[in-house]
Amino acid sequence: MNGFDIVMVIAIILFARLGVRLVTGYIKMKKEDKEDTEDDI
Repeated sequence: MNGFDIVMVIAIILFARLGVRLVTGYIKMKKEDKEDTEDDI
């Protein structure tokens, strides 16, 4: 049971880091898109 808990904690941490990376990358892309459209206007 302890080993399973450790594996679950590691998996949760990895998924959390992946999610944060995806969210930050998406926000950066949106900001760049907004800046590009503003420059075009």
